[in-house]
Amino acid sequence: MARPVRFNINPIPASTADAISTVEAPQGYSGEGFFTTKLSDVVGLARKNSIWPLPFATSCCGIEFMATMGSHYDLARFGSERVGFSPRQCDLLMVMGTIAKKMGPVLRQVYLQMAEPRWVIAVGACASSGGIFDTYSVLQGIDQVIPVDVYVPGCPPRPEAILDGFMKIQDLVGQESIRRRNSEHYKALLNSYGIQ
Repeated sequence: MARPVRFNINPIPASTADAISTVEAPQGYSGEGFFTTKLSDVVGLARKNSIWPLPFATSCCGIEFMATMGSHYDLARFGSERVGFSPRQCDLLMVMGTIAKKMGPVLRQVYLQMAEPRWVIAVGACASSGGIFDTYSVLQGIDQVIPVDVYVPGCPPRPEAILDGFMKIQDLVGQESIRRRNSEHYKALLNSYGIQ
């Protein structure tokens, strides 16, 4: 017996007017054939829409990240099509899962191998605070070894939460001044972690 075709009898034309989004241009002055704005706004716009994440997954949050990269959630639509596994080419370190104290120096070395500017997301309860593993062998939050920009709660967090954390990083990257990395406040932050 053939299956009835229900969805192709009266097709509804798709409206793409609400489905297509455009990137907002930075504030500036425009006129007949020209547009002027601040260099930091243009650089921020380019950076926030071309982030190259480096996944550092050690346990179950890594599975949720795989779902986030899949076709249903598709992290690539945010400008992160290329997921790199070389710290020298990436600018966003996504730490997912339980980090043992023996893994702390390795995580720090990966962070130091990344070029500036670099950002960090702690995904899940274990990377953020040690989670349920309140033991002598588990690092109680990766912010003990490297600075963290965004925390994504959950055990494990849903892909929507990871996407929300990624959009928070995009907001941070887009608003960051070019001179922030040379500021005294940023240098003091890195010195508090023993990073020159």
